[in-house]
Amino acid sequence: MNRPRISINLAISADSKISSVDHRPANWTSEADFQRLKDLRRGKQALMVGRGTAETDRMTMTVESDGPQPLRCIVSRHGELNVDHPIFETQGGDIHLLATEGYRAHHDHKVQVHGGTLVDYLRTLKEELGVETLHCEGGGQLIRELAELDAIDTIHLTWAAHTLLGGAKSPTLSSVMGEYLASSMEFEISEFQPQTETGECFLTYSRKTAQ
Repeated sequence: MNRPRISINLAISADSKISSVDHRPANWTSEADFQRLKDLRRGKQALMVGRGTAETDRMTMTVESDGPQPLRCIVSRHGELNVDHPIFETQGGDIHLLATEGYRAHHDHKVQVHGGTLVDYLRTLKEELGVETLHCEGGGQLIRELAELDAIDTIHLTWAAHTLLGGAKSPTLSSVMGEYLASSMEFEISEFQPQTETGECFLTYSRKTAQ
């Protein structure tokens, strides 16, 4: 697949959940983790997120920089996104919306809509929009789809040992606990930064390539 180089960034609780069963907003980690999130966005040509995560976290998908802003890529089934979402009122990169099952929503704002599959979308970002580096910030369902395509090159993870989210159906990094991928993906750890004062640990994993 011709695609950008893709990194993901997520926080997980001590019991390996990325959110509670009711999908609480991502504000349960430290200020240091939030700063890391902002740092990891820098230098990326596009940011991507699933619609549910964009709505829950009210994400504006911008970078603190005077330079060019990354494209803001949202993956949805039918293009639904509340018209009062702050992304429409925030200066940033162009908004590229993927509607995988047909576009039904109508936005009065400037949104470039794409149809087709996630594979088509990634190819368009690379071949037509020149995106070489794409950074995804969830949610679990979108991360799982990327994993099933073997389209994850780097995983940035914050392990938040201070929190247990619980719930058998609470989302994990690969969607829902017990719904395993068809095959394993091998990564090697390339960063390990314990944050003893906050009870968190910053980790980075790089995809292992076949020898």
